[in-house]
Amino acid sequence: MALSCVVFVLFAGCSLALETTQALTVSQKCKEDTNALLREITQSRPKEYAVTMYDAFGKMGSNVEGGNANQPGLLQQCHSAHSPTFSGKYCQVFIMQGTVQYFVGVCVPDSCNEADVQLLALYGKLKLGQTSLIPPLPPILVNDSTQQIYMTHCVISTVVPDASAVTCLFMCCLMVAVPLVATLFRAILSCQRNREVSSHSEGLKTGRSLYGSLKTHVSSSSETISSNSTHHAPLWFSRSCVYHCLQVFSLQTTSQGVFGTSSSVQGGGYPSLNGIRSLSLLWIISGHSAQLPAITNLDNFKDFRKSATTSPLHVFSISGPAFLAVDTFLLLGGLLSARSLLGSISKAEGRLSPSMVATYLFNRIKRVQPLHLFVMCLTISLISLVQWGPYWFPFLETIMDCKTYWWANILLISNLIPVNEICLPWTWYLSLDFQCYATTPLLLYLYRLNRGVFAVVAGGLLLMNIVAGAVTTALLQLPVFQPYTLTSDTYNIYYYLKPHTRYGPFLIGILTGMHLTTKKENLLKKKWQAALGWFCCLSLMALLVIFAYILKETPAYPSAPHALYQGLHRLLWALALTWIILACEEGYGGYVKSFLSLRFWVPISNISFACYLIHPVFIILYIGLQETPIHYTDINFMYMFLGHVVLTLAVSYMLTVLIEKPYLLLRCSSAQM
Repeated sequence: MALSCVVFVLFAGCSLALETTQALTVSQKCKEDTNALLREITQSRPKEYAVTMYDAFGKMGSNVEGGNANQPGLLQQCHSAHSPTFSGKYCQVFIMQGTVQYFVGVCVPDSCNEADVQLLALYGKLKLGQTSLIPPLPPILVNDSTQQIYMTHCVISTVVPDASAVTCLFMCCLMVAVPLVATLFRAILSCQRNREVSSHSEGLKTGRSLYGSLKTHVSSSSETISSNSTHHAPLWFSRSCVYHCLQVFSLQTTSQGVFGTSSSVQGGGYPSLNGIRSLSLLWIISGHSAQLPAITNLDNFKDFRKSATTSPLHVFSISGPAFLAVDTFLLLGGLLSARSLLGSISKAEGRLSPSMVATYLFNRIKRVQPLHLFVMCLTISLISLVQWGPYWFPFLETIMDCKTYWWANILLISNLIPVNEICLPWTWYLSLDFQCYATTPLLLYLYRLNRGVFAVVAGGLLLMNIVAGAVTTALLQLPVFQPYTLTSDTYNIYYYLKPHTRYGPFLIGILTGMHLTTKKENLLKKKWQAALGWFCCLSLMALLVIFAYILKETPAYPSAPHALYQGLHRLLWALALTWIILACEEGYGGYVKSFLSLRFWVPISNISFACYLIHPVFIILYIGLQETPIHYTDINFMYMFLGHVVLTLAVSYMLTVLIEKPYLLLRCSSAQM
């Protein structure tokens, strides 16, 4: 009976509202089903479906002051309720009350549409007291008791994919099927070859025992068959481009070396780069593992923000310096791009031709785009086909942006459009990276043409980078990136994603790669030089972290310290890392070189690109499937991070051998036709 009274207080307003003028637009079927639900709930022994729907209704929890204002309810439980004439339908009502924004999950009959639910929430008030369908947060927690409903959305219980989702799913299946078919085809040919070799080996033994005089003739036949079986196919087919593609796409080829410990591929011949790349990747995964839940579904976001902005332990998760890992990747990209292009120039006897530049850029596109487009299609498919929980709504924008701005990802210019319109927001880095890569041929051309002109251009670009970052920060009063500014579009649109503010580390990488490739003697010659360099390097890194916490408050006016830090800290970080690389390569790395050059890092480095692209998908899946908010504690975040890392590494290996590596190895020329 007590349950009936409580439910009556919550829902009777709906019945009263249905009789008012404002509620005349509520659909007739919704009105009938809602009244039937209300009558059932007020019974002394209500039926199970009515209890289930009431139980799935969002209710206020504890720690509202800490950020637990959302009242999600239970989506799946609501959808499991079935009466003789209707089923439960889960809807979210988004409310602004004072300065607090939150949503409430409501379970209504499936005959009600979003407009019906919004009318019920707006006008479903009782004349006795201030109770309504969605009671406001109490005045003791929020000064303003007035609720403003700015959006209502209902979640359908069945998934109905649209044409774009089906197309993307087909493309994903096709891209996975090709290497699997190639693997099967190569396995069949290999088995056939083994049978032929085995049968002719038996024939050879028989010939030796019975016809010793024919030994030479039999051996000649065996060699001919062995030669033919080497191609595993008819001669005309083995020389075709199709056969070459089947060979390249097969797992027998692509899986070779991925788990190897040789650093010649990803490390570019510099073993320390594998450790730097792997640690930076783990740093980025850690940051995203904390960042995305903080944006969407923490029930104590304010507690997390306080902890992250005061404790240096969060330097590896979400605070400002966490995003320096991206600058590490830019530095490594510049280093390896310069080394690669200089190697090509050396093979071409010192000539930098337009065809070489075209090949250089094409190889970069071939390196990036297949896996990039696969992950884009996979994400669109998942968002369209997965039955999400109450916290799905931030990720719906991702698929809508992909349907509108997919072309920006294909053209690698997504960082030049507003951040809230980017398809797969984390792929902005690929566009920035390619734009930086495109400058390497020009800089190397100037370097070979005239060293003085090159020095002026390189110095001007570094100065431009510093000034652009500082001036943008001062004029727009930008913060040093911290958790409570994660949704700051101004920071991202005008500073974080743009090439003119992020190019510096890549340019330093180019200079480092040029030095390592062309040097005739070591830069460091004495131990005191190395000791001084290590002291300056480690001190500089520590200061960059410390100043991020000192300048954690968003300035209320143009701030010189904020502008200076923002303009310089990424370049200084790149210079510190450059010292570590040089010291390790010139024999002054000590234990640091031993750690960074561990063979353990090589397999992770080999699959790092796939890890970067796929790890946000796992984080989105984890968050979007939650029916209840996540509670921040250090141990919870640590377990989330470790779980995301394990899944990322496992799936990234498969994506590397199935999608990424085949296109890297693919070369179909006239020689194979």
